[in-house]
Amino acid sequence: MAALTIATAIATATAGAETIVDMTSYGLRPDTRGNMSPRLTKALADISRRYKGKGAVTLKFAPGRYSFHPKGSHAKELYISNHDQTNPKQVAFWIEGIDSLLIDGNGADFIFHGTMLPVAVSGSTHVTLRDFHIDFENPHIAQATIVKSDSTGIEFEVAPWVKAGHDKNGFFTTGEGWTERQRSGIAFEPETRRVVYRTADLYLPLDSVVPTGPRRYFAPRWRNRAMLPGMIVAMRSWARPTPGIFLADCTDIRISNVKVHYAQGMGLLAQMCRDITLEGFEVALRGDSDPRYFTTQADATHFSGCKGHISSTGGLYEGMMDDAINVHGTYLKVVGREGARTLRARYMHGQSYGFRWGEPGDTVQPIDAPVMEPYGNPLVIASIRPADTPDIAGVKDFDITFTTDIDTAITAAGGRFGLENLTWSPSVTFADNTVRNNRARGSLFSTPRRVVAERNLFDHTSGTAILLCGDCMGWYETGACRDVTIRNNRFINALTSLYQFTEAVISIYPEIHRLQDQKGYFHGGKSYPGIVIEDNTFDTFDAPLLYAKSTDGLIFRRNTITHNADYAPFHHNRFAIKLQHCRSVEITDNSAPSTLSMIVE
Repeated sequence: MAALTIATAIATATAGAETIVDMTSYGLRPDTRGNMSPRLTKALADISRRYKGKGAVTLKFAPGRYSFHPKGSHAKELYISNHDQTNPKQVAFWIEGIDSLLIDGNGADFIFHGTMLPVAVSGSTHVTLRDFHIDFENPHIAQATIVKSDSTGIEFEVAPWVKAGHDKNGFFTTGEGWTERQRSGIAFEPETRRVVYRTADLYLPLDSVVPTGPRRYFAPRWRNRAMLPGMIVAMRSWARPTPGIFLADCTDIRISNVKVHYAQGMGLLAQMCRDITLEGFEVALRGDSDPRYFTTQADATHFSGCKGHISSTGGLYEGMMDDAINVHGTYLKVVGREGARTLRARYMHGQSYGFRWGEPGDTVQPIDAPVMEPYGNPLVIASIRPADTPDIAGVKDFDITFTTDIDTAITAAGGRFGLENLTWSPSVTFADNTVRNNRARGSLFSTPRRVVAERNLFDHTSGTAILLCGDCMGWYETGACRDVTIRNNRFINALTSLYQFTEAVISIYPEIHRLQDQKGYFHGGKSYPGIVIEDNTFDTFDAPLLYAKSTDGLIFRRNTITHNADYAPFHHNRFAIKLQHCRSVEITDNSAPSTLSMIVE
């Protein structure tokens, strides 16, 4: 379309300085089945050139279905926290350096192909994403139905949309520009869509499959008595190259009535952002008639190194392969020292590096990693610069100079010390959400600022419903929780499978390698409210309700506990409440069929 024609098709609203762009004027028309990527890439570049810095802009899409393929999309080198650092990423919606933008989908279905990052917003402020769906035509997770299971192996049939085959290395699936070999799986009950009781992560030895009919394969080495005919298995690898929505270095982002039905990584990943609001955001199936049983490869929403306030309200999170929400920072490991005020510190996890960690003026706390205790006084950054790369992209090592001298004991010796950025830590509201039928956990909070989780339904989360964690020797995810309120939530049959950190329905479980040497406590603290769990309803088939480790200040009160016979109890922890190295604990006025059993270690 010629530039003159484009210009005449753009209407400017009379009220204020808002510009409303009809995206059909750029040839972005629904229901054509053509590849819209080239047109979208050109449209966004043109709109940015015309309207950046000139007031609010609204991009309006017509309702309907739009297809986006890698060809013609925006190729961009991006390092995304908690994802595979493979580059470049093929981005459909690339938004960079924009102020006051609204993308209004009017209920549109944005359908992606191959390996793509659907939406990325970088270095922008006051951006709203509203009323659209994100999905993939051919997901990288392969869904299959168990046809036969006995001592000789398992026969399964892949879903109609799955493109499968086999070769000398076994079973594989393919799509536009990709091939996957599934080695793990999650089993779902066909009627309820819940994760099958006591199955957790399935091992899938599919290296010797043989075809038995159209879309059917027999795996002689896959033998599992828990697998019954009719069960649905989401077969997966552990690859997670891209989320559905990526936010980086942004301020004041609002996402309203957006639904992610599949993403190869997380549903939404935000890093180094300030103030994010999710309203009615969903990582969910397309209703009860959806033939799929899974959504995202990992977390529904994930916030890494953010600050300000994160709010997630009125959402639905189901069928994902990890948490509904995970909020944390990232510990750097001290790997060198130069003089009295400079440390070299490193991103340690292979899926978390390559992006900004802090800036001058930030407050940083050294951490003694084996015992997970603060070491010395907080420090203030005077300067921070990449040490192993010319710029931030791809960085692993930083040289950080502080405004005051560093304790002389803090060196690289023994890999003992980590650094936590206290400035880049957010407060969180997680309210009126439904979390159900997913793998591993319901929600995970690791931030020292105020967290409120209230009026949520955690329905068959499979693992722990709420986790407060922190570790400086594995995932390197900060940090200590000081002020957490968990109230008026309903928990239904968590812990039907065991994964990492699944000690109770609510697990306060920091990773502390030498707990016996810890002098203080990780979570809570005298000068903080601590962790308050009140007025919740627990409907459970098993014993453990609350597990807490290294916590100073814990209240468990006015909760209602009922037990059902939906499943046979099996958890190794037979105590309703288990406390390990805790103090200032109050357990009062809880309603239960009998006295709550408790052990204190």
